[in-house]
Amino acid sequence: MKIRPTKSLASFALSATAVALLSACSTSPSAVSAADSNALDRSYTMSSGGTLSADQQGITIVDADIALKVMPEQRAVSGTTVLTLKTDRQRSKLVVDLDDLFQLDGVTVNGEALPTGQFTHQQGQVTASLPQSIAAGDTVKLGISYHGVPHVAEKAPWDGGFVWSHTEDGKPWIATAVQGEGCDLIWPCIDHPMAEPQSATIRVTVPKGLVAASNGMLQDVVQDGDWSRYIWHTDEPINTYAIALNIGPYKTLKSTYHSRYGNDYPMVFYYLEGNEAKAKELYKEFPEMLNFFEDMIGPYPFHAEKMGVVETPHLGMEHQTINAYGNGYKKGPYGYDWLMQHELAHEWFGNQITNTDWDHMWLHEGFGSYMQPLYSEYLHGKMAYDAEMYKLRQGLINEYPLVSNHSMTEDDVYQNGRGPGSDIYAKGAWVLHTLRQLIGDQAFFAATKQLVYDRDDPKPGNFKPYFADSQRFIDAVNEETGKNYQWFFDTYLYQAALPKLVTERDGKQLTVYWQTESSSPFPMPVNIRIDGKVVRVNANKQPQTIMLPDSRSHVTADPDFAVLQQREYIEEFADYRNKTSQQ
Repeated sequence: MKIRPTKSLASFALSATAVALLSACSTSPSAVSAADSNALDRSYTMSSGGTLSADQQGITIVDADIALKVMPEQRAVSGTTVLTLKTDRQRSKLVVDLDDLFQLDGVTVNGEALPTGQFTHQQGQVTASLPQSIAAGDTVKLGISYHGVPHVAEKAPWDGGFVWSHTEDGKPWIATAVQGEGCDLIWPCIDHPMAEPQSATIRVTVPKGLVAASNGMLQDVVQDGDWSRYIWHTDEPINTYAIALNIGPYKTLKSTYHSRYGNDYPMVFYYLEGNEAKAKELYKEFPEMLNFFEDMIGPYPFHAEKMGVVETPHLGMEHQTINAYGNGYKKGPYGYDWLMQHELAHEWFGNQITNTDWDHMWLHEGFGSYMQPLYSEYLHGKMAYDAEMYKLRQGLINEYPLVSNHSMTEDDVYQNGRGPGSDIYAKGAWVLHTLRQLIGDQAFFAATKQLVYDRDDPKPGNFKPYFADSQRFIDAVNEETGKNYQWFFDTYLYQAALPKLVTERDGKQLTVYWQTESSSPFPMPVNIRIDGKVVRVNANKQPQTIMLPDSRSHVTADPDFAVLQQREYIEEFADYRNKTSQQ
């Protein structure tokens, strides 16, 4: 049996060290200005994922206690992070990632300050030499105090970093979004999908009058003169890029969602003052969206905390239990807010199940994108589903396979011309559509449930977030169907080019067969409509001949678009559109 790494939960442990170090490091911001903060060569920091170094392998982040003071006027931060780390081997040093834009104010090990010569901060990594070696199975608390002007996200969320904005009446409106570049733009971490903290406390100190919304549950709000400290905590494992700061003059909408699984949990929306009417309209969509996901997929994963949304000065991001929403309350043609629905989907596909490597990011974004057509079908029927799927079909690139089977950075995957790029969204959704048509709804949704929860009977309290890769989904499909569908995934995940259904006519003879870019089998059945009558053909790579009623019979292959395949007119229009857009 394949070993599936779990994200084991840890108990709640507030760190007094973090509070002490934070109060001690209220130094002035770094000499690097906000204008200059993006000018340094920080190629290591600006990349996320890839192969872990030997120094960072075998470390579990049991807990992350992150304390940050945010100073809007200076566009600067100061703070302390205390990481509780568990090692699987003997070590004499610890290495974590932190942007070089920050200046270190001190490093502690188990609360004891290290001499200056025993730690370094170079090329985006903090290296701490331990006073004494630690053995396999030991835990150690590594505290890092720092300050500076953080990296500015020039075009969030596509560019990571801090977003320093203002409301219409001039009040600070601040957010972070670091999926692409990684957690080390905000706090010391191990910048890799598998390096999730098993629990986290986020303490955000902001000017009085502002609200700081973050992950998990709000534990306390402490007033300290002209400052307010918001203390959040999650007992759930959390994606490194999902830990987020959201700061502004927020108001809240809050109510209780009564789940079909018999449990209740809060729905909370942090919106900007002045947007109450629009916020209430969007808030009305929350229960129906949750009902859809719990009906089609399974229980909301973070029911012990909250279903949270916050209005942000960037488009959006799947920040666990505090999803970023910046779609401007725009109405959509399908009767719902697509961005809200997409980001909420990531609570299941991305936060409950997290890919083991960026190479499998289609599990996040392909499923996340497929949820919008499914939701249209749920609300309005098949025509709405077909309309959304047809729109997605027109955006495929097919230059790189969805999965390379190599360790990838986020840029390797997301950038067109370097990896699958936007195909992880639209093509991923179409792969799922095709699979659903092939194996049927019962097997498809059962396999999806297995992928998300690592079991087929999820109920609140009987599952935990875990890591998975593409093979986990393939195994689930094979188990639910009792058949081997490796051939399907070999073609759609591990090859770039789409299969081509060849149809050749000679009088009354119609010859049908598949072509793919590899020699692997492709036994994909397909419907052929002949003079209005649909015939099911078990097509493969060997030519098959069908006798037509007449040499003039009208033939349409795959009339319902059940199979993702090359379609000449779609590809020709895509080429035309690309050429005209460049003129």
